[in-house]
Amino acid sequence: MSRNTQPTRRRFLGTLAGGAAAAATVTMSAASHDREETIPDRQQPASPNDQIQLALIGAGIQGTGDTATALMVPGVKLVAVCDLYDGRLTDAKKRWGQDLFTTRDYREILNRPDIDAVIVATPDHWHRQIAVDALGKNKSVYLEKPMVQQLGEGEAIIAAQKTSKGVLQVGSQGMSSLSNEKARDLLAAGAIGKLNYAEGFWARNSPSGAWQYPIPPDASEQTLDWDKFLGATAKRPFDPLRFFRWRNYKDYGTGVCGDLFVHLFSSLHFITGSMGPTQIMAQGGLRFWKDGRDVPDVMLGMFDYPETPAHSPFSLSLRVHFVDGTSGNTFLRLVGTGGAMDVGFDSEVTVKHQKTWDPLRATQGDYKSNPEPDARKEMVPAANIVYRAEPGYKGAHYDHFNNWFRAIRTGGKVIQDPVFGYRAAAPALACNMSYFEKRAIQWDPVAMKLAK
Repeated sequence: MSRNTQPTRRRFLGTLAGGAAAAATVTMSAASHDREETIPDRQQPASPNDQIQLALIGAGIQGTGDTATALMVPGVKLVAVCDLYDGRLTDAKKRWGQDLFTTRDYREILNRPDIDAVIVATPDHWHRQIAVDALGKNKSVYLEKPMVQQLGEGEAIIAAQKTSKGVLQVGSQGMSSLSNEKARDLLAAGAIGKLNYAEGFWARNSPSGAWQYPIPPDASEQTLDWDKFLGATAKRPFDPLRFFRWRNYKDYGTGVCGDLFVHLFSSLHFITGSMGPTQIMAQGGLRFWKDGRDVPDVMLGMFDYPETPAHSPFSLSLRVHFVDGTSGNTFLRLVGTGGAMDVGFDSEVTVKHQKTWDPLRATQGDYKSNPEPDARKEMVPAANIVYRAEPGYKGAHYDHFNNWFRAIRTGGKVIQDPVFGYRAAAPALACNMSYFEKRAIQWDPVAMKLAK
């Protein structure tokens, strides 16, 4: 359907049967009135005939996880690793082979003609520079989220992509999920009617979840390049906490907004076709992890999305906290005039239906005594429809790398290019700005600039 056509619940009921026919399995529970469907895995495996030579820049927790997933895709070989800490370089050789080229200087990676693509999983304050340098060398880039650390840095990466033979994809790993694809199709088909509200949530309750990463006992200025890590930030005496727990400091990271909100923005914008909000407001504070960090561990964000050809106007609320008694959790929920949709990070979508009312007639007295007495009854779907990925689905992280490698091989487009990546990062960064400056931020999502 056209994006300009407003989705309705009646239209969704008419198209539901066709969608159900394409599902692999359908089960009904009479007791709960729930319906479950399987989401087919539409990914095609990459050909192993055209090998991609890969390098990793930033071999910490995320970079190591990214590389392990990337190497699951056929036709990909890791040939080099860069990190500022010698212990990670040693671990990389143990993990991936002693013949691996290792260095502390990322420029040595970019100068190698045998390297086609790089994963950039460094602290956020290095994202822009390394990405621009890599694209300048015509390397393809998988750039970890958020794409940039500061508002205004996105333009340089967007410009570099336009003149590069490389392909840049931003690494919000949930982006390429079956759940996102299904949610986008369901919203367009009118599964929940007209969107008017959305919310997202992350919760963590562990030291590692709150970025209290272990400090290696051999950490010193001899075993890591402290000056290179600082880069253009303020010069400081050696501090291993800042190096290994860099997410806790606004000099190097982007706080919970850049680390977690950005995932929710990426998925939301993909599902709705949105370019972003126009007004951003934030509240929060450092409530529990008072360990020297200078970013909050509780953050609440409110965002106003205007009407566009792609979607109706809606409000968004996001929240993150690292002191949750129920341990880790995440969700994205879209609420419309005919129901709600819970979107899992990877492989599940639940549509919840509700009775709709005419707002011009819905006085309490009318509906309490005889709701819509003259209205013809409708065929209604199950109260809850649950879509789950087929067994054997390799997951969103795999799909995201598979999509990137396919684009490198074919010259095609990626799902999260620099423009999309910046539009997902910008409201997260503006949320930080709102928190620290204690004011609402006005944003132009089309021009990708602060609004005056």
